[in-house]
Amino acid sequence: MPGKVAVVTCRPVAQEMQRLILGPLRLTGTVAPTAQTEIPEPHAHAYYRYEDGGQEKTVDVTRHNPSWISSGGDMISTTRDLHAFISALMSGELLPAELLAEMCTPRPTPVPNMGYGLGVFVQDTGRGGTVVTHNGGAAGHAAMMFSTPDGSKNLTAALNYVDDATLSLAVPFQNATQRLVNEVFCGGKADPAQPAG
Repeated sequence: MPGKVAVVTCRPVAQEMQRLILGPLRLTGTVAPTAQTEIPEPHAHAYYRYEDGGQEKTVDVTRHNPSWISSGGDMISTTRDLHAFISALMSGELLPAELLAEMCTPRPTPVPNMGYGLGVFVQDTGRGGTVVTHNGGAAGHAAMMFSTPDGSKNLTAALNYVDDATLSLAVPFQNATQRLVNEVFCGGKADPAQPAG
């Protein structure tokens, strides 16, 4: 939102993001759109499916005002920039070691094998490893960022899909994501018997 201000600095959140993260890491493919509905080209499209008068309809929801989600996730980025960000964050380029350790100290959550630190999830892969992650999505767009705790191995991806009110793709998406994490971070191919979504 244009009026959203970081209390500590009294400057807009987007300005602080540019000063502290986007600028130093040269994340030129990332923008904080505030209330703008345009998206820098090139970009993928997202869709929403709904029922109207007994007929299923699908509409393009790529361009919308993201200010409703505020600084909790109204940024638009590229997978290259996501990769650069998570690599820099986990390797200690953005935070001093003691703050990074505090950020990655997991607190219990209701999700099995998943704790929550300060702004990141800390996931036990179930195969002897740990990944730090914070994925997000809104209105048919999803972004994934996973990293080893030392930043030496990373996985970033973007996904555009047809969303709906029942979130019918949530479980297949979670299953596919877990298979991908297992393949990238757990040393080899996922079990072919594991659901692909």
